Amino acid sequence: MTADIRFAPATGIGSLPGGDAREAARTATGSFEDFPFLPELPARGPGADMIGRTAGMLVELYARVEPSGWRLGDRPGRDTKRARSWLGEDLDALEEFTQGYAGQLKVQAVGPWTLAGALELRNGEVALSDPGACRDLAASLAEGLRLHLEEVRNRVPGAQIVLQLDEPSLIAVLRGQVRSASGYRTHRAVDRQVVEAGLREVVGVHAGGPVVVHSCAPDVPFALLRRAGASAISFDFSLLTERDDDAIGEAVEGGTRLFAGVVPGTDAALSDPAGSVMGVRTLWRRLGLHPGLLAEAVTVTPSCGLAGASPEYARKALAHCVQAARSLADNPE
Repeated sequence: MTADIRFAPATGIGSLPGGDAREAARTATGSFEDFPFLPELPARGPGADMIGRTAGMLVELYARVEPSGWRLGDRPGRDTKRARSWLGEDLDALEEFTQGYAGQLKVQAVGPWTLAGALELRNGEVALSDPGACRDLAASLAEGLRLHLEEVRNRVPGAQIVLQLDEPSLIAVLRGQVRSASGYRTHRAVDRQVVEAGLREVVGVHAGGPVVVHSCAPDVPFALLRRAGASAISFDFSLLTERDDDAIGEAVEGGTRLFAGVVPGTDAALSDPAGSVMGVRTLWRRLGLHPGLLAEAVTVTPSCGLAGASPEYARKALAHCVQAARSLADNPE
């Protein structure tokens, strides 16, 4: 299913610094001529953060900000309206800067398990504590994403939309490391088959196009994500260990694209572009994979979102991803 999808060589993860939607759209589209993304600007406040933004997409479920975080409620309030308003502003800006665009375009949302580990129920515990609430949340998210993807298609009709699901808490969910409201205990681990089924439901909403799952935590479950239908897996390259080698080798040979986060997400001295992808070349040699596969199998990205970076560094980091990807294609060995 994934082998015939060709991804562009570089893109961003999602978040950018600042609060100006037009400036962010200009940066995201100008940096990546063949794989721009819909920027997220969490600095604007609640509703622009990743959880609030995705909560605003839910269908028949609504969330509001409480001192402890986002909590599900019965009706849309000020926080839901603000989240939807900001998303609309971001889509307006994206539409402006993608007139006549034809090519891949990435949009991001929080995946079902990170969302379940963050959104609180009325009793103050997260949805993860209630299997029924997890199922309802996944169904609501799937329907909300279907509507969101439809709107993006209408606004940028020439785009091949790539859906990215952000799952930074996935490992904590699988290992029973998500803390309870009291902080004194953790919620029990969710069965891997249940996690896989929940992901598959949400991935399936974009049946006509590719889905990337992004996790910037250690020990990314490559095999589980592939079984759930991910066309590509996005990760922080610096967190890989040799324990991941077999899973990565199998993923590449199975046609799964790797979104390798090799450029730091916060202000740092950037090496030359070839140096940034040296680790990718080393991994390839270690796995015994053909160097000619590199450009086909790897998309270069920052290690995570750039919300915590300075605007100047964010622009440099995105340009650096493009240069590093070019280096990988020109000199794979």
